[in-house]
Amino acid sequence: MLGPQQVVEDYFLETRHMLLEVAAHLDRYDAAVDRTGEEAPDQKKLELIRQALAVIGSPAAGQPRTV
Repeated sequence: MLGPQQVVEDYFLETRHMLLEVAAHLDRYDAAVDRTGEEAPDQKKLELIRQALAVIGSPAAGQPRTV
């Protein structure tokens, strides 16, 4: 089993890559809104992404983040 430092070292680049992909997706959405002046009619999926970001950005406190 890996210790905390080893988890950070082993998964840092992969995790950073995935987070940058999410950021790029949100940037593309914002650019599309700026370009067209309209938002997607169904905001449910975008809201789910934003909720997930709030969950993964907070300390776990014994709760799983992958629910």
